[in-house]
Amino acid sequence: MKNLSDIQELQQFDNLDLIAHEVVEGFITGLHRSPFHGFSVEFAEHRLYNQGESTKPIDWKLFARTDKLFVKQYEEETNLRCQLVIDTSSSMLFPYSKGSKRLFNKLSFSVYTAAALIYLLRKQRDAVGLTLFSDEIEFHSQPRISPVNAELMMGKLSELLQPENARLRKNTNTTAILHQIAESIHKRSLVVIFSDMLDNEKTDELFSALQHLRYNKHEVLLFHVTDHKQEREFRFSNKPHKFVDLETGQVVKLNPWEIKTTYTQSVNEYFSELKVKCGQYKIDLAEADINEDFKHVLFTYLVKRKKLY
Repeated sequence: MKNLSDIQELQQFDNLDLIAHEVVEGFITGLHRSPFHGFSVEFAEHRLYNQGESTKPIDWKLFARTDKLFVKQYEEETNLRCQLVIDTSSSMLFPYSKGSKRLFNKLSFSVYTAAALIYLLRKQRDAVGLTLFSDEIEFHSQPRISPVNAELMMGKLSELLQPENARLRKNTNTTAILHQIAESIHKRSLVVIFSDMLDNEKTDELFSALQHLRYNKHEVLLFHVTDHKQEREFRFSNKPHKFVDLETGQVVKLNPWEIKTTYTQSVNEYFSELKVKCGQYKIDLAEADINEDFKHVLFTYLVKRKKLY
């Protein structure tokens, strides 16, 4: 399972855990065959027993097999705390197809990659939490390693994939939400954000919120989710189109070629500013094209994790 197109055959089962498993295991197999096979993606459920510690957490079954004393690791012993943050505003429903039974858009890409990251994080025995937001925080769970928390997060993500739950005219307030998240995460964490960064707020105010996360000693990895072909290159057929703002409902009718040059120039200027600002505030920015493989997101995460630990 490499991208959104590949997983369509599994979507009929509505089993996000299965899809996450297939994506990650396929990624790991490819990683082991690549020059990057040195990355550790194995389980880290045990560590060697230190003399003088309590014997209660010793895994005696493992001792019987290895003749060595290992203890099970608990949440406070995990290597990393990660908070996944997903923008669920209506602009993330692009490209929007009314009445479609299967979603192929920025939100579904973010959901599947987040589910894969949850699977990968738990495989590495890391604590993971999830925040969903639009113009308000819709769901928030603190980083934990418990199966119950993982099940809850997967359930919330699965709900976002149901076409009947797709809501138009749902605005975003990224700036205010990021300030709230910065205050709600009390232990140093890696904050991974999935967003198209389409907010009416001024860029400076938005980065003030991102800087708030950095000020609180969190590391920030921002995945800028776009449909590169349509949103960056403005590739549409040469005929009149009706463009609808999914957040406001505003409609504009025009022929794409009439504004393509102006549009792409404006978009490129904005994204260039985004890169510069991220560099200034030491925020890792990564492009996430929904038409590309999930492996780019997973590999970017592993590179970041390796730098931290």
